[in-house]
Amino acid sequence: MIRIGTGYDVHAFGPNRKLILGGIDIPYEKGLVGHSDADVLTHTIMDAMLGCLSLGSIGDHFPDTDPQYKNADSLVLLEHVHDLIKKKGYTIGNIDSVVIAQEPKLKPYILFIRQKLAATLSISVDDVSVKATTTEWLGFEGKKLGMACQAVVLITKS
Repeated sequence: MIRIGTGYDVHAFGPNRKLILGGIDIPYEKGLVGHSDADVLTHTIMDAMLGCLSLGSIGDHFPDTDPQYKNADSLVLLEHVHDLIKKKGYTIGNIDSVVIAQEPKLKPYILFIRQKLAATLSISVDDVSVKATTTEWLGFEGKKLGMACQAVVLITKS
């Protein structure tokens, strides 16, 4: 049996924040604003994983009104979501994601991001796809106001 989930997230850029994607610090003049570390990629993947089994959203599991998640490491939250999937008897088949941003250029970091996510989820790096695209200067991403991300996750019954 297979299940598929989709995820989408967006965060605005702001000053005095690190830019973290898939657990990797990306050198850039701005970071993403959020209650946790604002890792838009990891948040999107978690939402897709939760969607596979109709387990709600990351806002249900890690509300931004809860002080314990202030500046939380999203990879730790990803491990928790992964545990939920495993407890239901499923394993991750593959992840396909795309980060949408005009800047910074992410190509030099994609392999490191894939490796970090794969290691966190104990899956093969070949099962984690991370792509990046621009919006050709259109929309909030094109105006460099923030980043968006989309992901699809496939899980299979163990």
